[in-house]
Amino acid sequence: MGDTQDWTAAPGAAERARSVLAVAWSCAVTADGAREEYVGAHTVTEDGAVRLTVPDDSALLTATLCAPRQEPPAVLEFADVAPVPVRGRIRARLHLAGWFAPDRGTVLFRPTRVVLRQASGAVAVDLDEYAAARPDPLAQAEARLLTHLADAHPDAVERLTRLVRPESLHAATRVLPLAVDRHGLTLRIERTRAHGDVRLPFHTPADDVAQLTERMHALLAQAAAAACPRALQRQRADGDR
Repeated sequence: MGDTQDWTAAPGAAERARSVLAVAWSCAVTADGAREEYVGAHTVTEDGAVRLTVPDDSALLTATLCAPRQEPPAVLEFADVAPVPVRGRIRARLHLAGWFAPDRGTVLFRPTRVVLRQASGAVAVDLDEYAAARPDPLAQAEARLLTHLADAHPDAVERLTRLVRPESLHAATRVLPLAVDRHGLTLRIERTRAHGDVRLPFHTPADDVAQLTERMHALLAQAAAAACPRALQRQRADGDR
């Protein structure tokens, strides 16, 4: 079920793709008919190339060394997983198609096609925009920030629902923080058989954690001045019976 809240400013596809790369801990590589999973083995260059450290007996390394011009075509897949345990936890998948080449004891992958798949659909990312983009400034801190919000401040999450339209909270069974970036906070609204997302925009982008703290306080101040949604009031009352 989709949300009924007006969508607001959000990172573009290129920035989103670079953010997924920056925080992903694992990737799946398909090359020369073989598929291998790598955990904690990749880094990203400034222009978005992916460097993999692979074992000497890796099929990928063999394919790289034996391929014509030492450049086997390959596909890399990365999953963006929400740090808070919500339904539908994979927020996006990033697919990179391109070529591997050996480089200083590692293998270096240069993408020729970048596709970002989100709930809203798949987007082919322009290669120049991808190379020039940088990860969201909050990407590395997002997991820590969201888990702290969900675990230590569930009361704050509840207060933030006052900024959500009542119709979006109809039949809600749980509301959790799904994502945060410099433009805003996204809440996941779960229902018995469906879920939807609502985005709460910041009044101005946050470029670091200190600015994010101020933006969150501003949202909570807005929520304090708002009436508690009737749908959630009924939900709480039903739960107390």
